[in-house]
Amino acid sequence: MSGFEIKGWCPSALRPMTSGDGLVVRVRPRGGRLSAAQARGIAACSNRYGNGLIDLTGRANLQIRGVRVEGHRALIDVLASLNLIDADVETESHRNILVAPFWREGDATPQLAAELERALAATSLGLPEKFGFVVDCGARRALAQAAADIRIERGTEDRLLVRADGAPQGRAVTRSDAIEVALALTRWFVMSGGVTAGRGRMAAHIACGATLPDAMAANAKPVPAAGPPRPGLSAAGALVGLAFGQIHSDALGILADLAPGLRLTPWRMILAEGACEMPRHDDFVTRADDPLLRVAACTGAPCCPEAHAPTRKLAATLALRIGADQSLHVSGCAKGCAHPGPSTITLVGTVNGFDLVRQGTARDRPVYRGLDPAKILSDPIASGALEPLSPLAGRGRREAPGDGDSPRVECAETSPSSGFAKGLRRDKSRPSPREERGEGEEAAPLGEADAASL
Repeated sequence: MSGFEIKGWCPSALRPMTSGDGLVVRVRPRGGRLSAAQARGIAACSNRYGNGLIDLTGRANLQIRGVRVEGHRALIDVLASLNLIDADVETESHRNILVAPFWREGDATPQLAAELERALAATSLGLPEKFGFVVDCGARRALAQAAADIRIERGTEDRLLVRADGAPQGRAVTRSDAIEVALALTRWFVMSGGVTAGRGRMAAHIACGATLPDAMAANAKPVPAAGPPRPGLSAAGALVGLAFGQIHSDALGILADLAPGLRLTPWRMILAEGACEMPRHDDFVTRADDPLLRVAACTGAPCCPEAHAPTRKLAATLALRIGADQSLHVSGCAKGCAHPGPSTITLVGTVNGFDLVRQGTARDRPVYRGLDPAKILSDPIASGALEPLSPLAGRGRREAPGDGDSPRVECAETSPSSGFAKGLRRDKSRPSPREERGEGEEAAPLGEADAASL
């Protein structure tokens, strides 16, 4: 499949990454939450120093896109005044913590996340940059499908536990010793050879035969996982989806005016705390049955230098043509940043067109190669689960038996979930996400019953 550079690190605020539309500056909100003032500040920074587009990443971080090199230092100064900057790059890169967003006032989740952040900043552990933690202490595990290496969760006996990713059970802990046990597990990972050439993940380490220490003896089973979240209202507030995980600065300002705080999620959604109504904006996905929830697409060309093709228009067009029980991933290259997991249909940009993978990831072997995107748009994939892909037959080269597997590569950290505008500030001539997918006026907001899955 297509070649690309595996960077082994993700952009940050202090160490931005160069992309096709300028610098990508990643902001890691503390505890996965922005105050309304911080959200307004980021929106203003995006307008002043970037191109007005902001990504919500798969690690629940925000990325300000299109930042000019000469404006980066001034941007950092403003973000520092909002308490969004760490002391140095190392501290920033190791503050890789996902926090379940549905916590309520008085529970341990935000306090545990804050304590873990302070402990990581005060300790040099020699961890890989993509080594991550999850704090998910609700009655159901909201982040069960999110990538992490060490998890602080609730057990079936209503006690906290610390669990190594890849282990079915964890060690029961008290509220006071949870962070120290998590750090002890982290030290064991490093000392037992979990890091090689600056990389390594806990689940792979355990799968390769590493045995957890006696001090981490499994004696607690985590609570069941929650169902997939959907946009709508709940007791926690309004869960608002973003088309392809991208939001314009004015839309972020609307959310900041709606709630005292915004909790970021790894699902291309933002929870507006305590909000009693769903907001309206072209960037927002507010219906639980919106077809865009079944589609993932990266930034694509020309904004990403690794991408071989634009992705968003194709993804939006095909969204209405796939079945309700199907999923679609359109990736600009074989890295598959927007969705590292499998999809019913995955289209992968290459120098020769799009390769098509069925029931797999962007790194898996395609069943068709070199599909012309214009012909895909004019004769798209038929809807329905496991429907034969005959509409695309003959549009590209059918993969012949014995051609060999496509190369397997390490996927970069889920990164820009990106938007329709491809790095450009939207004007009146540019169709909105809703116009792009052929919708008219938005449906009424969901009620409590519709959001029961939260």
